[in-house]
Amino acid sequence: MSKLVTIYGGSGFVGRYIARRMAKQGWRVRVAVRNPNEAMFVKPYGVVGQVEPVFCNIRDDASVRHVMSGADAVVNCVGTFDARGKNNFEAVQNEGATRIARLASEEGVGRLVHISAIGADAESASEYARSKAAGEAGILSNFASAVILRPSIVFGPEDGFFNRFAEMARLGPVLPVVGAETRFQPVFVDDVAAAAEAGILGRAAPGIYELGGPETATFRELMTQMLEIIRRRRLILNMPFWFARIMAGLFRVGNILSLGIVKAPITADQVESLKVDNVVADGALGLPDLGITPTSMEAVLPEYLWRFRPSGQYAEIKDSARNLKT
Repeated sequence: MSKLVTIYGGSGFVGRYIARRMAKQGWRVRVAVRNPNEAMFVKPYGVVGQVEPVFCNIRDDASVRHVMSGADAVVNCVGTFDARGKNNFEAVQNEGATRIARLASEEGVGRLVHISAIGADAESASEYARSKAAGEAGILSNFASAVILRPSIVFGPEDGFFNRFAEMARLGPVLPVVGAETRFQPVFVDDVAAAAEAGILGRAAPGIYELGGPETATFRELMTQMLEIIRRRRLILNMPFWFARIMAGLFRVGNILSLGIVKAPITADQVESLKVDNVVADGALGLPDLGITPTSMEAVLPEYLWRFRPSGQYAEIKDSARNLKT
């Protein structure tokens, strides 16, 4: 019988790419999610019955153990940007991650891969970063041979970064950002999935790997590159951190008063995160150590950001028409 991998959060942005890769490897893939009915799109990644979405609540031992039963490997892709509520930083990124590792050890699972984030730091001013670090510590204390992947900003067709700001660029002449000079090292989503695949297959030695692409750029430079691709001229306005904190506070009040209906575009914790560079540390293990050549943004961004151009899919046709000789 083919081997089985359980991917917690396997229908999310990164998880779906891991699921697709493991299906191509011939593994059975169990996609553990809160809403299986919304994850049916993963089923065609393999043959009939090979990839199955199943219900799981990572805040519950019995639920986590049940979907892990019989698995040869486990991947945890679950993360959150919610500081409040039942699925907050502590519940998901610390307690949830630790629970998965503890139960994987008890169940005799062979390999565990955990998706964390560059910036995970127990001493960080950001609660998000502290919870990520606590989750890593909990995993290693229960499953010492785990492979932990720390990606920088992840880009790809379904990303919530370039797509979000490209959509904002449609709305007006100004594109506001916080931390314009903060440096990032965006990594392609399928490169992250390839790193997870290496961990599942035993091609990666246990340890922590920081994943970044071939380009390092400031937030402002990333927005400039994005604007060039979508062919829009916008003023990139850097909001000072103190002002961004005030705005985040007002957004939080609006979120509370609306009972969560109105989502805050930025939180105080995200403001703290944006004060720190998000790049691979000197000497850290990374994609090259896994035999993976990082994919450049230039090779991928135009393939999905074209829809934000003023003429959308017809932009290239219009450009060609201008060059026709009469």
